Amino acid sequence: MGFLRRLFGGGSSDSDGPTKTDPVDPVDIDADERARDLELARGEQDRLDELRQRQLRYADYSWQPPRQGGERRADDDEKSADRG
Repeated sequence: MGFLRRLFGGGSSDSDGPTKTDPVDPVDIDADERARDLELARGEQDRLDELRQRQLRYADYSWQPPRQGGERRADDDEKSADRG
């Protein structure tokens, strides 16, 4: 609601949140962000079982088959022989 009040020029109250004149401490922002990240990580642990956690942890190390294809195609030799 505070957003709509500010957007349409309604009355402002002190409980709307921080304003541009309030000093923002970067240390507090970093601490809040780390606390939020920690809470999200704990939520992921509760949501996923052990097998899925292990799969996500080692996903970067999984084997990938070599890419197939490339620039050259099967009929490239025939086209170059016909032109020459």
